[in-house]
Order: sequence, then C-alpha cells, then structure tokens
Amino acid sequence: MTGTMDRGRAPSEHHSVGELVGQATEQLSQLVRQEVTLAKLELAEKGRRAGRGGGLLGASGAVAYVGLMALAAAGIAALSLVLSVWASALIVTGVLFAVAAVLGVVGRKQLRRAVPPLPERTLGSVRADVDEIKERAHR
Repeated sequence: MTGTMDRGRAPSEHHSVGELVGQATEQLSQLVRQEVTLAKLELAEKGRRAGRGGGLLGASGAVAYVGLMALAAAGIAALSLVLSVWASALIVTGVLFAVAAVLGVVGRKQLRRAVPPLPERTLGSVRADVDEIKERAHR
C-alpha cells in the first residue's frame, strides 16, 4: 500500500518511548558526571587556597611565638627589678597559661560553630538542574 506506514513503526522524526527514556537516562548520567567534576574542581580550588592560607598562618604563628617568648623574657627582666627572678618568672608563666586557656576555650567554641565546607556553586547548579528537570517533567 502506498502512503501507509507499517504498524509499530514510528515516523523517522519521532522516537519511541524506550528511545526517549534511554536518551533521558544518558543525558541525566552525563549531567551528574559533569556536576561531580565541577564539585571536584571547586573543592580542589578551595583546598589550594586553604593550604596557602594555612601555611602563611603557620609561619605567622611561629614568628609570633618567638615574639611572645621575647616579651615574656622582657616581662621577667622588668619584674626582677622589684621581685626575685624566680618569682618574676612564675608570675609571667601564670599569665601566659591563663591567656592560653582563654584562647583555647574561644577556639574550641569557634570550631564547634564551623560549618563543613561545601561546594556552593555546584550545589546551586545541581538545584537549578533538578528544578529544570522537574519543570520539563510536568510539561
């Protein structure tokens, strides 16, 4: 018969449901892989920045430690003009331990309040993808 189509065969411009599901699955899989790659890149960038910052903070802390020891020695020397050297050293040591305790408590509170690092741009992109998929699914 001329001009008729075989039953069960879709026209060339239409795809079967199975083909469409296969394409959607393939596209979704590719999208997930791309989002994971983006998250890895974003976290690696943040990790490099954190590493550099941590190194600089460590160097700063080492220099500050030496400065603090020099300040402690100056404090002991100044107090030794009024008290004996051992009493001066004991007083300065007690002050340093008190400061260390306060800093430790404050630091611990800050660590408890810290939020785990998240790849924020990637999460936003994933949310936008999910919203787009939901919107297209409802059409």
